[in-house]
Amino acid sequence: MAAILEKRDLRDFDWLTAFIAVSIVCFGVWQIYNAQPDMNYWSKQILGLGIALVAFLVVAFSDYRRIIDAAPIFYGFGLFLLLLVLVPGLGVKVNGQTAWLRLPVIGQFQPSEFVKIPMILMLAKYFGAKKGGNLTLKEFLIGVAILAAPVGLIMLEPDAGQAMTYFPILAVVLFLSGIKVRYVVITILAGLILVPAAFWVGVQTGKIKKYQLERINVILDPENADPRGYGYHTVQSMITVGKGGLTGIKGDTETSQAKLKFLPEPQTDFIFAVTAENTGFIGCISLLLAYALLLSRLVAGARDSNDRAGMLVIMAIVGGMSFQIFMNVGMVLGFLPVIGVPLPLMSAGLSAVLATFIAIGFAVSIKMRRFVN
Repeated sequence: MAAILEKRDLRDFDWLTAFIAVSIVCFGVWQIYNAQPDMNYWSKQILGLGIALVAFLVVAFSDYRRIIDAAPIFYGFGLFLLLLVLVPGLGVKVNGQTAWLRLPVIGQFQPSEFVKIPMILMLAKYFGAKKGGNLTLKEFLIGVAILAAPVGLIMLEPDAGQAMTYFPILAVVLFLSGIKVRYVVITILAGLILVPAAFWVGVQTGKIKKYQLERINVILDPENADPRGYGYHTVQSMITVGKGGLTGIKGDTETSQAKLKFLPEPQTDFIFAVTAENTGFIGCISLLLAYALLLSRLVAGARDSNDRAGMLVIMAIVGGMSFQIFMNVGMVLGFLPVIGVPLPLMSAGLSAVLATFIAIGFAVSIKMRRFVN
């Protein structure tokens, strides 16, 4: 029986999805090396890929339904990790944000990357049990509460960019769960009132820093942006992207903005700019097509899921990844302010690549069990 199950699992395993995800990471390792050849970011990313693949296989060959049943435990543990980050002496501060924990062997670990997964499982457990019909006000508020707890803790780090990546996850789940139009209207109106009010309070109290205001002004008024000041990131990113042309720079005849240290954080936030510089328009389009193929495979898995909870898990993952891709590319191209959202599977960072592969592992697990009662 065990041998039969193993053969069935291997037959139903989504090899193409796994191949696309690994290919994007490998492409990212190449770009990370191009960005910082004198650093060890690329070798750490290879190590991260190895760890991520192990976690991916463990999740993919596990029964996702049992994991969803234990969602409250994982969700509570995730909140506990976010609280640990805020404890003086435990959290590691980098670039003004206390968002990491230091672990033996692994090194720096960012809990906010991982807590998205237990939040998705918690939302799927609650809304997956819904039999039909539109959401009630109580159900809507419970969904908001599930989101508010981790987002509130992340904002205390403070990491607004990471916090923003949580909202599309809830939006997708609520939409697929039958949210009423009036709740959408109320939410939009509340946002139009509360966001400007919170922004004004942040400016008055000093919670929103001058550089954050300037980064927004760079997008709104690029002609008057100081290219040596707060507009530096955006200006250098756009120069780097434009330099790649159609097929990328020629290493033996052209200099690299990233290697010359003009482009800040090229291995993380601006890895797409490095890709544009080295592989040009053709390379960028190829990368975006790879993302589109990966996301389409995940959506197909959601369509074939034999239960509502599994479908919600996959579509929440798709919503979160799509938002991150949109935000990062928009930031690199100068359409959006620089807020530090990494590009999934491409940006350097063990936490991000591991969390993404675990999420994809859930999608593969759900698809593998589409014929199981």
